[in-house]
Amino acid sequence: MAFAALAAGVSGLQAFSEGVGVIADNITNVNTVGYKEARSRFSTLVTETSGNGGYSPGGVRQFTETLVSSQGLLQPSANATDLAIDGSGFFVVRNADSANATDGTLEFTRAGAFSQNADGFFTNTAGLFLLGYQIDSSGNLPTNLQSESSLSPINITQLSGAAQATSEVSLRVNLQASTTVTSTAYTLGDLAAYDDDVSNGQQPDFQTNIQIFDSLGREHTVVIAAVKTGANEFTYEYYFDDPGSVDSTNQPNGLIGQGVLTFNTDGSIDIGNSSLNSITGSTPTAVTLPGGTLTFDYDSSGGVLVEQGSIVIDFGDDGDTNGFTQSESGSALVSSNVDGARFDNVSGISIDERGVVSALFDNGLSLEVFQLPIAVFDNPDGLQRRAGNSYGASDQSGTVNFSLAGTTGAGNITPNALEQSTVDLANEFAELIRVQRAFSASTRIITTADELLEELTRL
Repeated sequence: MAFAALAAGVSGLQAFSEGVGVIADNITNVNTVGYKEARSRFSTLVTETSGNGGYSPGGVRQFTETLVSSQGLLQPSANATDLAIDGSGFFVVRNADSANATDGTLEFTRAGAFSQNADGFFTNTAGLFLLGYQIDSSGNLPTNLQSESSLSPINITQLSGAAQATSEVSLRVNLQASTTVTSTAYTLGDLAAYDDDVSNGQQPDFQTNIQIFDSLGREHTVVIAAVKTGANEFTYEYYFDDPGSVDSTNQPNGLIGQGVLTFNTDGSIDIGNSSLNSITGSTPTAVTLPGGTLTFDYDSSGGVLVEQGSIVIDFGDDGDTNGFTQSESGSALVSSNVDGARFDNVSGISIDERGVVSALFDNGLSLEVFQLPIAVFDNPDGLQRRAGNSYGASDQSGTVNFSLAGTTGAGNITPNALEQSTVDLANEFAELIRVQRAFSASTRIITTADELLEELTRL
């Protein structure tokens, strides 16, 4: 019995010394961003006993439970790249020697104190690379958000001098209803060929310019001109202001397309009876006009018309007055909205509540380039602790599910904030006293068992 008591006392020393280690780890990480406190749990070690009422002491063992799912307080920060998650989920990071290393492991963390390293990649204080979904030029995310291959390390330094080609033009234009129908027979290309100083082409009743950008950031002027060719009917052309921007053989005078806009008696556009013709050589090819839009192709890099990319011009909804209209208020451009831009040097970064990372440029423009995923687990308390205040998936945690902030069980991202450690010093010191007393009691067990054995040796 004395030997069994001695073994039980030794198990107590081991278990409670490990408990002190857990408390020490908590206390030393009281100021660690995103740290989740651990708790020691103790259970009995039972040895088999005979059925005659005898008892054999087994001792105690310690195991550690990390309270990963507990929420820490959010503290405001002046750093634009300091992030916190309010609710469930983790930032997705990669533990690797370099940002693009393929042998790195995918890990998950609540430590959102990120900053740019020497190569422009965003890492936290442990050197883990922040990952996100890259947003394409159309503003879309990758198709498969659950695939690890869809994740990329965040870097915006390579965007200096980048450009976004124009893809959409929205116009609100009024064409004067009382305009006299042209007495000159209209011929394709008349409006593009018109010159104030030369009797060439046909003078338009309405004309406006829009500025578009190609993928290299070069600006081009496109002219939209219209002439009244019938009751409630205007024929329009759109062409490059600089004919040298396009192939002069296929697009004489920079002509891109031509069509007819038909209006209802209330001044709204009649899309069904309107038409669009794109220009290929000197022969117009009929193109449908669905939903009040027209599309023309142009070379995003060189300026010559090709089957590449598209710009959609929105004329408005069928039967509505939210685009092109016909009334007596005079022909005029009411408003226009054209996307596309030329970006200068990257001057900063912005991250919003959706986790969308935007590059800020010194010319005042911004561009959405990444969106951060939130990693969600069925049992986050079952995650395995890793160095650098991160976690790895395990059988107990379940498989990872990548979500966007605020959706399907994922928490919200709070920019300019950091999640504080969940350690409560008062509780830790109280627990330290309790475990220390238990450790001292275990030493007393060993001392008493030793005295019993000493008495036995004296017999």
